[in-house]
Amino acid sequence: MKGKQGKTGGTKRGWKAFLNPGWIIAAILIAMFSYYAFTFLAPWQLGKNEALEQRNEHITEAFDHDPVPLAEVLDGFGPDDEWSRVIATGRYVGEDVLLRLRPVDRNPAFQVLRPFELESGETILVNRGWVPAENSTNVPEIAPAPAGDVTITAMLLAGEPEHTKAPMHDQGYDMVYSINPAQVGELTSTSLAAPYLQLLSEQPGVLTAIPLPMLETGNHLSYGLQWIAFGIMAPAGLLYFIFAEARERRRFREEQEELGTTPAVEEAAAAPPRERYGQSRRNPWQRAYDRQEER
Repeated sequence: MKGKQGKTGGTKRGWKAFLNPGWIIAAILIAMFSYYAFTFLAPWQLGKNEALEQRNEHITEAFDHDPVPLAEVLDGFGPDDEWSRVIATGRYVGEDVLLRLRPVDRNPAFQVLRPFELESGETILVNRGWVPAENSTNVPEIAPAPAGDVTITAMLLAGEPEHTKAPMHDQGYDMVYSINPAQVGELTSTSLAAPYLQLLSEQPGVLTAIPLPMLETGNHLSYGLQWIAFGIMAPAGLLYFIFAEARERRRFREEQEELGTTPAVEEAAAAPPRERYGQSRRNPWQRAYDRQEER
């Protein structure tokens, strides 16, 4: 009966050894990491991959069909309508507004934005393309937009969120940091539709057309799967080390119990125990037996 109680008590003492600051902090950090990996990092990368796949499908579909009139998609514009190829007739109004700090093909550039009044009376923002910056910061001469009514073919895109940096006026132009139609509308005193048009090559008013994105998704899918794997491996690794530590403690305790049955146990108890991991030094219990034999 006493043996059973001692064994039970020893087991409790073994598991209680893990209730120390080191193991507790490790468990908390690993739990936080796994939670963050599953709820933010993996969905973030997988969401980007899904968005790129949808964008590529829309671009491919847009060039598989003839351009559609802008009026057919403008009023009910939604995510599925982005990157649609549309035709619009109207005239350029207002002044050019420049998008700064947005390189094109790794070149310092200014993108040129201009309101475009449609035949229906609505006004939409048009990205006329880009011009290379001179000495990285100076605005070059920009060809004016044509006067009078013109018909353009462009890609219909969703407006960007308003940038945290306020617009600025420099070198004779109002400049913004994002293509936000509402913000550009305030600068040009026009009421602009929510989406905007990005001119394609060889269209009236185009400068150098913004290149279409490459139809690829990059490494976002693999990154997302990696974060899921890391979220699983981290707690699995902790459980492995807990199991390994418990096994080593149990083996060490069993060795001590076996050695405790010898006549030299009292003298050996004063000696430091042997190492539990790696290469062990000479067993101190063996030295006690040697001294016993010499007597």
